[in-house]
Amino acid sequence: MPTLNRSALLSFLRSHPLAVVSSAAANGSPQSAAVGIAISDELDIVFDTLASSRKAQNAARDARVAIVIGGMRDGDEQTVQIEGVADRPEGEELRALQAVYYKAFPDGPQRLSWPGLIYVRIRPRWLRYSDFRKDPPTIVELDAMQLARMR
Repeated sequence: MPTLNRSALLSFLRSHPLAVVSSAAANGSPQSAAVGIAISDELDIVFDTLASSRKAQNAARDARVAIVIGGMRDGDEQTVQIEGVADRPEGEELRALQAVYYKAFPDGPQRLSWPGLIYVRIRPRWLRYSDFRKDPPTIVELDAMQLARMR
């Protein structure tokens, strides 16, 4: 069975600054949005958005979200699919995640003046890495317990 080490996973995730995050609307319909992401050493995903955005409102109502990273570059047919729980960190946790985000997006502090700007953290509970550049492809799934051991 193929494995995936923490260093390789972090490297892959951090090499992709954009992702698609999906959440559920109040009526249950799926909604997706492209976001700029940063990845913490603990494998948390952070992005900024407006509190009025659909994704922020959806995650506040139902914290379960999904995110897809990668697969958008020709010749680099690798993806990571993640299911996780979204929250809005505060205090020291927020400041630590903002530092991670600003390292990836140095223009991030310029948006602090935007009315309603918030930071959303996604904590992965399930992850599937797929590398279709190989035949057969490498596919590795990690559940919440396996992800916790990677932190």
